[in-house]
Amino acid sequence: MISAYITNLGKYNEGDLCGEYLKLPATKEDVKALLSRIGIDGVIYEEIIITDYETDIDFLRRFLGEYESVYELNYLAAMLADMDEWELKKFEALLEYGEYTSCVQDLINLTQNLDCYEYEPDITNNEELAYYYIGQIETLSIPEHLENYIDFESYGSDISINEGGVFTNNGYVYQNREDFTEYYKGRHIPDEYRIFAYPDPPDRMPIRKQLEMYGKMSLPCISDRQAPALETR
Repeated sequence: MISAYITNLGKYNEGDLCGEYLKLPATKEDVKALLSRIGIDGVIYEEIIITDYETDIDFLRRFLGEYESVYELNYLAAMLADMDEWELKKFEALLEYGEYTSCVQDLINLTQNLDCYEYEPDITNNEELAYYYIGQIETLSIPEHLENYIDFESYGSDISINEGGVFTNNGYVYQNREDFTEYYKGRHIPDEYRIFAYPDPPDRMPIRKQLEMYGKMSLPCISDRQAPALETR
């Protein structure tokens, strides 16, 4: 659903674009393996930045930034992965509609409030909206010889204005009277979505490398035979 290009921020600032796409939803082990491959160790290189996104959800990329929480992105991707095709089309229409899209927290809540909106995927303009209301909502039958005397465009325009509806690339959408519930308030992300973790440190490595890596200090010449390996766990 979402792939985020995770970049080593320290190396990025040094002029080295070192990164890799992380396909979401992901596991903690997926993240640890990726961070290891791009040089994030939690000691010398600790910070990441997201420099690109790939997604098959229309309009989603415009709402995702470079400093998004990997936890929240994973949460959002998991919500999207649980949707069926019709729900995804409705979600895409709502992204274009533009409510609750200011941040990833909004998008997570939007996935859980689809029932707050009415969606007609086959309606793309005011005239089609008028025909839909007359035939499906008002269940009226207009004699064919009278159709030329009815301004369907104006009638459909009145309907969309009164409903606050929007014609999107994926159909017509408007908010109904259901209350929008903010299930996720930006805190307490469920544990299954908390996937960021630094790679495990190696059990043993040359003594000078351990001291340089974890102590960040210059050392006198010392051989690995002269001192035991440091415990890094």
